[in-house]
Amino acid sequence: MEIKTVKLGEIAEFANGLNFDKSAYRAGVKIIGVSDFKDYSIPIIDSLAEVAIDAVKESARLKENDIIFVRSNGNKDLVGRCMIIPHTSEKLYFSGFCIRCRFKNTIYANPRYFLYLFKSPSFRRQLSNTSVGANIQNLSQSRLAMASVPLPPKEVQDKIASILSAYDDMIDNCKKQIAFLEEAAQRLYREWFVDLRFPGHETTSTGENGLPDGWSFTTLDNVADIIMGQSPASSFYNNEKIGLPFHQGVSSFGNIYVVNNTYTSKWTKEAPANSILFSVRAPVGRINLTLEKIALGRGVASIKHKDNMQPFLYHHLKHFFYKDDVMGNGTIFSSINKEQLKNVKVLNPSDITMRMFCDMVRTYDNQLAIIDKELRNLVEVRDMLLPRLISGQIEINV
Repeated sequence: MEIKTVKLGEIAEFANGLNFDKSAYRAGVKIIGVSDFKDYSIPIIDSLAEVAIDAVKESARLKENDIIFVRSNGNKDLVGRCMIIPHTSEKLYFSGFCIRCRFKNTIYANPRYFLYLFKSPSFRRQLSNTSVGANIQNLSQSRLAMASVPLPPKEVQDKIASILSAYDDMIDNCKKQIAFLEEAAQRLYREWFVDLRFPGHETTSTGENGLPDGWSFTTLDNVADIIMGQSPASSFYNNEKIGLPFHQGVSSFGNIYVVNNTYTSKWTKEAPANSILFSVRAPVGRINLTLEKIALGRGVASIKHKDNMQPFLYHHLKHFFYKDDVMGNGTIFSSINKEQLKNVKVLNPSDITMRMFCDMVRTYDNQLAIIDKELRNLVEVRDMLLPRLISGQIEINV
């Protein structure tokens, strides 16, 4: 099947989002910003921030099937990421660091097909103007308009979108299971270590420090080994799985287990397998885990409990750094250095209570690891299918 190629600007139009000052962020209408993208295909509407209705323009209201891109961000990993707007009764708008793509005629273009195309490595390589898909510095309307895109017949687009959407449904189901297990572990943490309803609490007396007997506060460096990341030169990065998997910045935070698609053949800082990964630049305190040894980039620290109480420390830090850059005691960080991180005050419960908690949570972790592996396999198959479906390597019956 011969597939027509067109410039994206021939079939779509673009617009930048709205800029606000901090005073605009109050109850009103939902606004999509860079931090809402992560690796999502559809925005999580319930979690979006709001801005005052008088701060928006109707021209910036998003419609169903609009696709929005990250236009600019200090973290280059995020630039070029995209999401599609679903059918919703909510009024949605988008910030000035985003670009909206709206198709001129959906009779000829299936937006869901283009969402998958825009997420493909080949499209990102085209936007970055490099053969290896280096991170895009900034994305502009003109760059998007000049991008060449394959435009198969509409029925072929529909079929491709249908096939890949089926994988997305399975991927979303895995993510929901992971979120359920993660929340179950967090609820258990809060019950034991915040509400202090741990096993045996009825017969445990309170010490002079206001904590149950045998409990104390200490600093993070007393209970954990901390390694701060340091980035190698960009010339050492590769996608050929040469060297160590490389992790930098907060772009993949939000998943339980980090997925590393970039490798480096030269590194100076390593995170051991089963380390907690902690973002040390804004937003400070984003947390996930690595199952394998990785090279640590500059925006990340690895934390590993000296007595293998990782499940407790993981959930404690998640609770402690609970929202963006705000720490549990109200301190706000735009970044955090090693000395500050070492001196973060952490709870140090009795050994027996921590071990009981870790034993229980590891049953959740085992299930999480299985579901995470299934999730990765589904993502890999979905991403492998797209170029083969578009190129005709896989025959499509319509």
